Amino acid sequence: MQTRVLGSTGVQVTPLCLGAMMFGSWGNPDHDESVRIIWRALEAGINFIDTADVYSAGESEQIVAKALAGGRRDNVVLATKAHGAMGADPNERGNSRRWLIRECENSLRRLGIDYIDLYQIHRPDPATDIDETLAALSDLIRAGKILYAGSSTYPAEKIVEAQWAAQRRGRERFVCEQPPYSILVRGIEADVLPTCQSYGMGVISWGPLASGWLSGGYRKDTELPSSRRSQRLPHRFDMNVPGNQLKLEAAEQLARLAAEAGLSLIHLALAFVMNHPAVTAAIIGPRTMEHLESQLGAADVTLPADVLDRIDQIVPPGINLNAADRGYQPPALADASLRRRS
Repeated sequence: MQTRVLGSTGVQVTPLCLGAMMFGSWGNPDHDESVRIIWRALEAGINFIDTADVYSAGESEQIVAKALAGGRRDNVVLATKAHGAMGADPNERGNSRRWLIRECENSLRRLGIDYIDLYQIHRPDPATDIDETLAALSDLIRAGKILYAGSSTYPAEKIVEAQWAAQRRGRERFVCEQPPYSILVRGIEADVLPTCQSYGMGVISWGPLASGWLSGGYRKDTELPSSRRSQRLPHRFDMNVPGNQLKLEAAEQLARLAAEAGLSLIHLALAFVMNHPAVTAAIIGPRTMEHLESQLGAADVTLPADVLDRIDQIVPPGINLNAADRGYQPPALADASLRRRS
C-alpha cells in the first residue's frame, strides 16, 4: 500500500488508517478476534492505527497493545486521544494540564509502550485555555512521552486559534486534525480542510462511511439495520429527523452510482474521501473481519471526474445533510443562555 506524508512531519502513513473504536465493549468484545483483525490490516500493508482512551473505557487501547506485542509496534504509527470522561471525578476529563499529563501516562500503560507517535485532543474544551493544553503537550513531547500532537473535530476557528497560540507562546503545534468527513458529511470542505492546508497540517478523517450509512445496508427497500452506535447516537439515525431522511435518499442514489461505476458503495465512499487533496488518511473502523476485507481494496480505487461530478450533484460540496453529524456542538449553540441577554 502506498503512503502519504502526515502534514509536514515527514512521517509516512498509509491512506487507510485502522480505527480501533469498535474493538472492545463498544463493538467487538472478543479480544482474540479483534487482534486477528488488526494483524490482517497490518498484513495488508496498513501502518497507521488510531484509538482513544475513551473507546470502551480503555479496553480498545489494551486490545491494540495485545496485537502489537512481539515487535509489531516498531513498524506502526500509533495514535491515541484524550479528552473524554474516564471516571466520575470532574477532573478525569477535558484538556487541562492536570488531566493530560496523567492520562497520557495511563494510555502508555494500557498500550504497553514507552511513547505515543501521535497524541490527539479529542474535542475542544471551552473551560480550558488553549495555551494550557499546548503547554502540557509540549512538555510531553520534550519528555519523550509523545512525538506529535494533533486535534480532533476542531472547528476551523479553533484550529487557527491553536496555531496562533503555539506561535506566540513558543509551544509545539498541532500537526494534524481528525475531522468527520464523508459524502454525507461535507461541511468541513468549506473551512476546516482549507485551513489545514494553509497550515500544512495532515488530515485523518473519521466516519468515511458515515457511521454505516454508506456501507450498503441503508436502502429504501430494506429494513434499516440496528447497531450499538445507533443506540448511543439516536439523533444520527432516527428517521423522524429530516436530515436522516435526506441521508437515506442520498445513500440510495450513491448505491446506484457505485453499481454503474462497477464499485461497491463502500469503495466509492472511501475513495471519495481519500481523493481530497487535503486528506492524508481515512479511518476505517471494522468490527468484524468481513468489514475489514470489504474496505481494504478501496486504497487502490481512483474515482474519475464524471463520478465525482455525480457525487457533487447528489450531495453538494460543503453540506452536512444532518447537522448532528459534524461531531461537535459549540457551546453557543448547546447552551441557550449564551445566546440571550439576562
